[in-house]
Amino acid sequence: MGVLAPTGLGAAEHWRNTLAADCRIGRISRFDPEGYPSRNAGQIEGFVPEDHLPSRLLPQTDHMTRLALVAADWAVKDAGLDTGDLPEYSMGVVTASSAGGFEFGQRELQALWSKGSAHVSVYQSFAWFYAVNSGQISIRHGLRGPSGVLVTEQAGGLDAVAQAKRHVMGGTPSMLGGGVDGSPCPWGWVAQLSSGRISVAEAPDRAYLPFDADANGYVPGEGGALFVLESAQSAKARGASVHGEIAGYAATFDPPPGSGRPPTLRRAAELALDQAELSAAEVDVVFADGAGTPELDRREAAVLRDLFGPYGVPVTVPKSLTGRLAGGGAALDLATALLAMRHGTIPPTANVRPAPEHELDLVLRPREAAVSTALVLARGHGGFNAAMVIRKPAGPGAQGGPRRTNMPEHG
Repeated sequence: MGVLAPTGLGAAEHWRNTLAADCRIGRISRFDPEGYPSRNAGQIEGFVPEDHLPSRLLPQTDHMTRLALVAADWAVKDAGLDTGDLPEYSMGVVTASSAGGFEFGQRELQALWSKGSAHVSVYQSFAWFYAVNSGQISIRHGLRGPSGVLVTEQAGGLDAVAQAKRHVMGGTPSMLGGGVDGSPCPWGWVAQLSSGRISVAEAPDRAYLPFDADANGYVPGEGGALFVLESAQSAKARGASVHGEIAGYAATFDPPPGSGRPPTLRRAAELALDQAELSAAEVDVVFADGAGTPELDRREAAVLRDLFGPYGVPVTVPKSLTGRLAGGGAALDLATALLAMRHGTIPPTANVRPAPEHELDLVLRPREAAVSTALVLARGHGGFNAAMVIRKPAGPGAQGGPRRTNMPEHG
């Protein structure tokens, strides 16, 4: 896996800061947010693209794409693959995106209207595009296998991983999948504000409070995670370290508002558990979507009570440290869940005082626990739902198992 998040560059740093409940939500520094009603974001600090990417790539890429390229590099390295040695068409890439390179697009629009068309970068033709991360990763690593992009907002990270798994099951030896998203900029910020769900709280530690009685909206962030997927047989044959197994997945779409029909997050979770051939009682932890708005939190809490019973399973929302990362959010949750399985610790939900009416066992401090199975939930703006069940691998090569290996700093 390759992780870049406000909580750290690399999985190891992300895990350390997540366990420490080091909240990385703060006032936007990428631009002056003073004229906007919402001024907090989860930003990645300390990322210097020149330290990781060749200079020729910098003029043609958005900040978000640079993050994705580095996450892909780290995921491939962590998997022990040399993509230059792979047969042609043997590996592809599927990523999630919410909007593409907004920051790049804003800069070129400014150039167009202030200086004229001759000053618009030729790279605008693709750098803004929502499929740009898949394209750039494919070119950089020579991945000519099946590729694509999923645009389902917060659900996208899980949807992309599941689509990559489908390609593996269809015969492609290995795939890159996941999501890295978000570039705080004025144009993108206006688009985020249009949802009406962004917190306007000034204090960073009170701005994003999933399942709290004071929940008042979410905070956008940037980053995510990418993963190398392959069959268990392939990983075993290569002697690769294995982080986990995708045991089940399902996606649903909510009926339109006013239809009188209920949302379908519960159905997605049930289908994912069915595919994993597991009962709810066998789930060790739920990484909740945690929308951070009273109504959406109430709906998700009801789903969890219906599935597991009141206080029936540990629930955590570590994205309370980073904000919601659009297409990268659920992918980061998946990475954090895999790390929880490896280390036997459920990471905390930060800054939250759980509302009693939700009746959730919300994990507020790191909790040692044998985590063998985790359910990750995600909801995307517009009605998208995704649920993924992951299982701790067994046997040689399993991370945390008999052949446990140290995690690379940027693995």
